[in-house]
Amino acid sequence: MEIYPAVDILDGRCVQLVQGRPEAATVYGDPAAWAHRWLDQGADGLHVVNLDGAFGRARKNADLIRALTRETETFVELGGGIRSVEDAAGWLEAGVDRVIVSTQAVREPEIVRTLADEFGGERVMAGIDARAGEVMIEGWERPAGSYLAWAERFESLGAGSLLYTNVDVEGLQQGIAIEPVTELLRRVKVPVVVSGGISSPGDVAALREAGAAGAVLGSALYAGKVRLSEAMEAAHANE
Repeated sequence: MEIYPAVDILDGRCVQLVQGRPEAATVYGDPAAWAHRWLDQGADGLHVVNLDGAFGRARKNADLIRALTRETETFVELGGGIRSVEDAAGWLEAGVDRVIVSTQAVREPEIVRTLADEFGGERVMAGIDARAGEVMIEGWERPAGSYLAWAERFESLGAGSLLYTNVDVEGLQQGIAIEPVTELLRRVKVPVVVSGGISSPGDVAALREAGAAGAVLGSALYAGKVRLSEAMEAAHANE
């Protein structure tokens, strides 16, 4: 199982939000410095989110993210504000390894098939942000149906992987809810990376045992509640 530290970028700075609210941002400083720090500590790759893009300012941070991708020469998955095939193609051609399409994939599911056909399914990750079993879109404001049904649909459209974020626990640093993860892993065959609430090596171990392909570490990592070395050890146990 792989560990991806989150590098969430808002107005050019590395931040962490609570429950996706920009007004609840904790600012940590230079995104590139944090990216290099996590890679120096052995991270398997980076989970980069253009939060300005997610809030409708798609071009903001673009130069910074492109430079980060070039400099680190590591696996980078990117989400936030990808609203069209052109947006996604631009990032993939700039060196991002995998794009995450969330709200737009629900609005226009065929975008998943189009990108998978053009770039290969392994470079297309469908984002499933769920609260109480319902996919939430448009900044986690609007419910859009069963997360399991959407997961199966995205898989059938050619998504090579899924990012499952449990909105109920995201950013709270109080641990994961394993049941919805386990149910999702029963329903799909593609790799699933899990985000939301991961706050201890025990959380990482539970996800590994359930069969998750990866985990995104955010708020708890930046706050020092969990160390990257501990998470890596739990993720790679028995390998």
